[in-house]
Amino acid sequence: MLDDQVISALAAHDIVPDATQRDAIAALVTLLGANGTNGRRTKSGSTPAHQGVYCHGLPGRGKSLVVDTVFELASCRKRRLHFHEFLREMNRRLVNEPRGDDRLGSVSRQWLDGVELLCFDEFHVHDIADAFLMGRFLDTAIGLGTRIVLTSNYAPDALLSDPEFHERFLPTIEQIKRCFTMIHFDGARDYRFGGEEAALSHFFAPLDAATGDALLEIFERYEGNETLEPATVSAAGRPLAARAAGAALLWVDFDNLCVASRSHLDYLDLAEHWHGLILDQVHTEWLAKAHTLQRLIWLVDIFYDRKCALFIASDQPIEAALSGLEGAHDLSRTLSRLAEMQSRGYRSTLDNTAGRIEIAAAQTVVQP
Repeated sequence: MLDDQVISALAAHDIVPDATQRDAIAALVTLLGANGTNGRRTKSGSTPAHQGVYCHGLPGRGKSLVVDTVFELASCRKRRLHFHEFLREMNRRLVNEPRGDDRLGSVSRQWLDGVELLCFDEFHVHDIADAFLMGRFLDTAIGLGTRIVLTSNYAPDALLSDPEFHERFLPTIEQIKRCFTMIHFDGARDYRFGGEEAALSHFFAPLDAATGDALLEIFERYEGNETLEPATVSAAGRPLAARAAGAALLWVDFDNLCVASRSHLDYLDLAEHWHGLILDQVHTEWLAKAHTLQRLIWLVDIFYDRKCALFIASDQPIEAALSGLEGAHDLSRTLSRLAEMQSRGYRSTLDNTAGRIEIAAAQTVVQP
C-alpha cells in the first residue's frame, strides 16, 4: 500500500508522522488511487470526492516533506515545481502565444498536456496579475481532471489579502475550498529548528577579517584558487558583478544581488547555474527597506527549493537581524528555512560536487 511506503520512506529519515501528517498522507493516497499509479480514480474505481489536496499551515510543519515523499513514490505522469518557477514558465509561453479570446486558457491547456499529477510548493497569491493567471489556470486544470496538490503558508481565505483586490479572487478561493481536501498543519513544532549544526559554518558575523578568511576558505574548498577573481555573470539576461564565479559556487555582494533592482527571475537563473552562493557584505540596516527584504526572501526560497547551499556574511547575525522585521511576505518561512539550511540535515547539491566537479551548464562569463 502506498501509505505504508510513504511512512517507511519517512522512517528512513528518522521521521515519525504526527496526526496531521498522517491525515495528509491519507488524503494524498486517496487522491492518487490505491497504488499511486492512477491519476483519476480511487481504489473502488469511483471518482474521488475532491480533485486536489491543499496543505496549509505555519512553516516547518512538514507540508513539503510529506508531499514530496508521496510525489516521489507516485508513478503517474507528474510534475512538481515551485510557484515562482511556474509563473516564469507561464509568462514565457504567454509572450509567444498568438492573440485570441482566451490566450491564458490556451496556454494553460498546453502546459497541462500529459500531466496527471501537479504539485505546487509554497503556493501564494499576493499580486492581482498573478491572481488572474492562477485563477484561470486552476479552472482549466480542474476542468481537465488534473490532480493537484498545493502547499501553502496561507489558508485559502487568506490568499490575496490586499483588501483592494481580495474580492476579485473570491471565486477562485471558493473553487479551491470546493474541489480540494483541506489539511491544516497546525503542529506546535517547527521541524527545521533544533537540528544538529552542520560541520561547515554557513552564516558569519561580523564583517571582519576572520569572516573574510572563512569565506575565502569555503570558496577555495570547492573551486580552488584558479577562479578567485572578479567576474561579471549573467542573471536572467542581465549582467551581475561577482567577487568570484566558479563552476559550482558563486560569490556576490548583497548590494549587487538584493539592494539593486532584481527579481525572482534573476534568482531562479542563478540557482539553475550554481550549486551554492556566498552572499557577502550584508549590512542589515538595508533589510529595513521592504523591497530589499522581499528580494532576500525570494532568494532564500528559491535556493532552498533547489537544494542549493547558501553562505551569508553580515554585520550582525542574520537571523537576529531578520526577527521582528515587517514589510515583506513570508518572513517566518525564511527564518525557518535558514535554520534548516545551516543544519547537518540539509543536504545541498553543492555537497555532491565533491569540491571540483565540472558542470556542463556552467555560468556564462560576460567580462572578466
